Amino acid sequence: MILQHDSWKEYIKQRRKEHNVNRNENELIELIKHETIRNNSDNISRTIAYQNYYFRMNSIQWSFLASMVSRNAGYNMTDLENQNFINGLSLKQRKQLYLTYERANWIIFSDAFPQLLLFEFSVKQNKPLFYLLKHFSVSSFMEIEWEKYWTNRDHVRLVYSLIINEQNMIEKPVIQDEYFKHEVFDTLSYKLQEQLKLSSVIFPNLLGEVYGMSIFQFQEIDKRIQIGKQLYSILFHEDLHQLFCEFAKQITHSGSRNDYEEIVGFAKSNNPKLRDVYPIIPHKRTKSFDWYNSTVFQQGWYKKEHYSDQFKFKETFLMKQDLMMSLLKMKSLFK
Repeated sequence: MILQHDSWKEYIKQRRKEHNVNRNENELIELIKHETIRNNSDNISRTIAYQNYYFRMNSIQWSFLASMVSRNAGYNMTDLENQNFINGLSLKQRKQLYLTYERANWIIFSDAFPQLLLFEFSVKQNKPLFYLLKHFSVSSFMEIEWEKYWTNRDHVRLVYSLIINEQNMIEKPVIQDEYFKHEVFDTLSYKLQEQLKLSSVIFPNLLGEVYGMSIFQFQEIDKRIQIGKQLYSILFHEDLHQLFCEFAKQITHSGSRNDYEEIVGFAKSNNPKLRDVYPIIPHKRTKSFDWYNSTVFQQGWYKKEHYSDQFKFKETFLMKQDLMMSLLKMKSLFK
């Protein structure tokens, strides 16, 4: 069946009304919900779950992107327990930043992992089961995109679709949330970090190289989607992808920058392991909504992205880390 996008929306809406869940499907729904909750306990479990999924279902490239970005979220979390951050930021500031990382990543996993598992079960049963996505409060947008992927196997479009979906998923509950806006995004320290482009996502490899890019304009959804696509182009570059896979397989994620620092020749930050400093945080999903029904969709979100400027990122990253540490030390003098 070949349909235009608006026709797909009507097709999905009608089929959702018509389908009744049978006993086996109910059992599958409960299994997926259980596995999602079990693997969504903290940054470590999320990172491992994404990575393991990719290595058994490597056609779903987004899962590897999610695992490597999740590693960076862990690094950012344990940075907050580094002595420089302890001296430079108040306990309240560090807690608020941690909760921002944790909340955004919890929301994305709770939405994305059921999609991944449902595709895996669809493959096993040799039939698309995406009509069950509504039972996990997944957007109708992704139901459409999974149906398309089942027939055309357009790997890049699926990655872009999942990036678009995840960034729309966190837009209201995190980026536009009044608590996070007031306590994090509107603060002077956050605005200064944005202005100086001090935040980064890095991908090390076992050869001692570091790739990645600076992250800024994080509150702009168009920019977040662009960054996601650029990071994907780095991770799946034909000359680099296998190197990143070897790193992921060999280096067990602990959340600490110590995981990679010796390999790439950086001085040790002495960040703690994540589970040594952070307890499991209980979350509740906010009221379910389908962002696709209330958002003006931008076709530019599917524009191809290839990131080549500063492809090798080691020197730039070290410079930014040194500047960050200097600012924290300076701030600690006036705390």
